[in-house]
Amino acid sequence: MKKSSKIFVLLAVIAAIAVSSYFTVSPRAATLSVTNAIKTQNGSVQTVEGYIVGKPISASSIQTSSFSDDYALALADSPAEKATGSMLYVQIPSSFRGSFGLKTNPELIGTKIKVTGSTAAYFSHPGLKNVTAMSISAAGELPEEPEEDTGSTPTPSDNYEGYYNSASGKTGEALKTALHEIIDDHTELSYSAVWDALRHTDEDPNNSNNVILLYTGRSQSKTTNGSGVDSWNREHVWAKSHGDFGTAMGAGTDLHHLRPTDVSVNSSRGNKDFDDGGTAQKEAPDTYADSDSWEPRDEVKGDIARMIFYMAVRYEGDSGELDLEVTENVNNGSAPLHGKLSTLKRWNELDPVDDFERNRNEVIYQDYQHNRNPFIDHPEWVEVIW
Repeated sequence: MKKSSKIFVLLAVIAAIAVSSYFTVSPRAATLSVTNAIKTQNGSVQTVEGYIVGKPISASSIQTSSFSDDYALALADSPAEKATGSMLYVQIPSSFRGSFGLKTNPELIGTKIKVTGSTAAYFSHPGLKNVTAMSISAAGELPEEPEEDTGSTPTPSDNYEGYYNSASGKTGEALKTALHEIIDDHTELSYSAVWDALRHTDEDPNNSNNVILLYTGRSQSKTTNGSGVDSWNREHVWAKSHGDFGTAMGAGTDLHHLRPTDVSVNSSRGNKDFDDGGTAQKEAPDTYADSDSWEPRDEVKGDIARMIFYMAVRYEGDSGELDLEVTENVNNGSAPLHGKLSTLKRWNELDPVDDFERNRNEVIYQDYQHNRNPFIDHPEWVEVIW
């Protein structure tokens, strides 16, 4: 064969490969139905398609009108579905609330959408969290049905087998008492020792030289603690004046409710109770306050609720300690009370436990106090007790 013929053949082969590659269709990632998403609660990232049927308010109930906020959706395979057991609860991140939240967009009820996120429990119910994409579905397009994935994500109790055995099967005051007995006796720190402990418990997972500040979410050097305007200090989430326990060992130094915060933001919070509403704060624009209450950024609402509930169980008035209780009132002054109960219960549902909270709980348990916050391990116990 002549050299020119060989070159022609080679060029023809290359062209054929290029054409073949151009027209090759990549396999489309499977879209889960709601039914399959409910079965696939293993923390994997999935795209789920279903109809918006309401807004979750508990593990067993949804709102279908007069929506209270834009934080969540309930999806089902049928727009007429009424059984919450056949629904998937979707946590809506702030970036999508304006477009898909039902308080802002009630007309979306019955609309078919696609959502991409991690299959994980929300409101103690099969759910989808850490959402990265949301879109309206094309009319008539049906989801594919991949094989069932029976994998499971370990629950927190897998890491401390037996810790809550004595609370098993209890409800109401009996559960509260059992949990108190479990977490009551722990190692107490001095107030000066809290500085170093917070550098460990609240370390920025992306920068080991920094801590994350509670109300602003700012990552800041561990060494910038103090009293300066932009320094961080030790915030008592259960305001220390609510019972006048100050900084004494015990309630005053309990790491489960002490967090690093910006000095001036901490001062603005003062001893306010927790509730919705108010004016945006200059240094923490996602935080709101009025004369008697404080609303933190969405990302830590649940953290704060679970810290308050911990304090109400840990400090029950025995051994000469205060009896701290959660109340429906705000503006509680020096009484050993903290509110607002209904708001804190809702925040516990709206902002589920995340990895930062779990890690913090583990560090306090393993390295410092040797007790746990039960409501990080079992957030569903809030409703069982209160």
